[in-house]
Amino acid sequence: MALKIIGAGFGRTGTHSLKLALEELGFDRCYHMDNLIMETPEDVSYWMDARDGRPVNWDKLFDGFQSAVDIPTFLFYKELMQKYPEAKVILTVRNPESWYKSFNDTIIHQSKPNVGRMLRTSVRLPFDKKLRQRLNLFKYVGGAIKRFFPNGFQDKEAAIKFFNEWNQGVIATVPKEKLLVYEVKEGWEPLCKFMNVPIPQKPFPHSNTTQEFNSRKF
Repeated sequence: MALKIIGAGFGRTGTHSLKLALEELGFDRCYHMDNLIMETPEDVSYWMDARDGRPVNWDKLFDGFQSAVDIPTFLFYKELMQKYPEAKVILTVRNPESWYKSFNDTIIHQSKPNVGRMLRTSVRLPFDKKLRQRLNLFKYVGGAIKRFFPNGFQDKEAAIKFFNEWNQGVIATVPKEKLLVYEVKEGWEPLCKFMNVPIPQKPFPHSNTTQEFNSRKF
């Protein structure tokens, strides 16, 4: 199954809400970091191959999916555009200051576990294959973050600069007719217009707040 939608937006720009919205609109299933963490953490091997420039069987990875958003997908939107030239691209954006706070309070926060959490993880590790696979996945994401922010995420000015430059790079790369620059707070109308589908008669899904993100147990 060829991807119809490629998400090029950074994490914490409403990608989980977009996932739910796309599935509601019929572009089911939508591949998201959640799928990797909860269902197939072993699939990080595909993303490691992509990172290292090795061939990737994208069709096998995305078997059963019509859309893909969030990390790691957005890192390879150019490669995926080449693989799936008919796909449309959605760049989720938000206020840079708001994005920085959300990213810092969730992804960066979770990357620095306290002593209690590290001890609990170490006890489970020898007996939990999925947990070991998830740790490899988190190392992969951590490596990407270090490449993006070599001076550390606490360098707020540099982080926001990178965020803005990423978004501008996507806008400069993707043909206008294939790109939607989208804030999830805009709701259904621009998304449905872009995808040429009717607007659902139900509220737009808003999910994965900072509190929800940090309450998850992996």
